[in-house]
Amino acid sequence: MAVLSIQSHVAYGYVGNRAAVFALERLGHVVQCIHTVQFSNHTGYGQWQGEAFSGAHILNVAEGLEALGVLGEAEAILSGYLGRAEVGEAILNIIDRAQAINPAAFYHCDPVMGDVGRGVFVKPEIVPYMRERVVPQAAILTPNHFEFELLVERPIRSFKAAAQACLGTPFLMGKTVVIKSFRPDDLAQDQLATYLCTPSGQSWIVTTPYIDFETPPNGTGDLFSALFLGRYLEKKDPVWALEQAVSGVYHVLEVTHQKKVRELQLIGAQSVWVNPPELFSAQKMG
Repeated sequence: MAVLSIQSHVAYGYVGNRAAVFALERLGHVVQCIHTVQFSNHTGYGQWQGEAFSGAHILNVAEGLEALGVLGEAEAILSGYLGRAEVGEAILNIIDRAQAINPAAFYHCDPVMGDVGRGVFVKPEIVPYMRERVVPQAAILTPNHFEFELLVERPIRSFKAAAQACLGTPFLMGKTVVIKSFRPDDLAQDQLATYLCTPSGQSWIVTTPYIDFETPPNGTGDLFSALFLGRYLEKKDPVWALEQAVSGVYHVLEVTHQKKVRELQLIGAQSVWVNPPELFSAQKMG
């Protein structure tokens, strides 16, 4: 399967396309990648150098793929951090172009906007823009808990509330929605959940032990979204993809924590996310 991944790129570390492209390729998918930025390192270090690309630049790269006759090869388009609305407009334009060539191509949006502890780290206008313009175009949506609350504009403190939000929010209906790093009030403090709502409205969760990092590694969400998409493309089974992605990410985090390093051990621990030594099973809710 082929994927078009439109995300950030760093020279050092594993976030955005640096995490997603290798993960997807290691699972056997062909990846066309368009970078929205090229930085020396991810911004979690507090200092970085490089350039954020304009919407025109991003669209120009896609037009080159289209002229080459390969833009329509992608079965899925994956996006992450946008940064600016003009980048979002470029991505929506690219999705339209790709789907005009290949109507079966679908959009997987990882709506990167913020996280617990860090708050919102995008420009204020990105949150409503994501909600109103970008998310409605997606077939698969993978926000974290904090981002999901931003999208639905209310606290989500239980599994039941998550289900109600997925089933009752017009722009979420009929989508595959995965809530990453989900820690509702009805979950044990030493656990971490990932919640799935399928297009038919069924709810599933996978829970793992919570790994407490002194400085949490960046890129975990990017890796999860890539693994979920890669696995979903194999069988078109969102529950199986959820189990595989959660298990793979957990074991990468386990190795990263054991080594006491800041960057995800994506390369050294690749065997544990390609073939997780322990599979965490999904439980159906309701």
